[in-house]
Amino acid sequence: MEIHVTQIQHLDGPNGTPLAYAKTEGDAPTIVFLSGYKSDMEGTKAVHLEAWAKALGRAFLRFDYSGHGASGGVFEEGCIGDWARDAQAVIEATCDGPILLVGSSMGGWIGCLLTRRLRHVAGFVGIAAAPDFTEDGFWADFTDDQRRQVMQDGQVAVPSDYGDPYIITRRLIEDGRDNLVLRNPLPMPFPVRLMQGTEDTAVRRETALRLLDHIDSPDVKLTLVKGADHRFSEPQNLRQIEDAIRDVIG
Repeated sequence: MEIHVTQIQHLDGPNGTPLAYAKTEGDAPTIVFLSGYKSDMEGTKAVHLEAWAKALGRAFLRFDYSGHGASGGVFEEGCIGDWARDAQAVIEATCDGPILLVGSSMGGWIGCLLTRRLRHVAGFVGIAAAPDFTEDGFWADFTDDQRRQVMQDGQVAVPSDYGDPYIITRRLIEDGRDNLVLRNPLPMPFPVRLMQGTEDTAVRRETALRLLDHIDSPDVKLTLVKGADHRFSEPQNLRQIEDAIRDVIG
């Protein structure tokens, strides 16, 4: 597929931070891609889906949260609540009519939050969705010493499979607890498709099953893809995401 990248634009976010986005006009619903933790809108899935949507004449939006990619701000100063507000601000400023949320990893958690806040959500596709990962992942896996360090010193460094260590802050942990979605009802009165790779070492398949059971939807399906990892970016995985979006749009 030939890729023609849409021009990057900026708007001021809720905290005055410039937020970068790329919007392709087209038919509704607008497909909104929500990136993962420390990922950005130049990732393989975001750029591929933009080109795919453009070829179909469908509206598409990708963007960077504050502290990510081409947006302003410092990553380590951010948290789930900030990034969800960033996403809401960009969507409300650029999209009219129905939207289809496509959330990758942390973007899946943010997508869950946005289904409670936005009007005209027509569907949700979660790719290795990671709801509540600050609590059920980071905090649950911390040693007692790491828990003391993050609470007393304000941050702790933990190894990452994707480059430099993650700096986990007390603010990230505490704000995450204010935004948990698996402890309260999660109504999604529209089609939902969840996708999870069996070789994903960042998000456990138990998380995908828990989210499947928790979502209150008349039409929700989970696909386990044997051999796929957390990136879910191989050519066959990208086609599977396309199929899931088509299925939701109907």
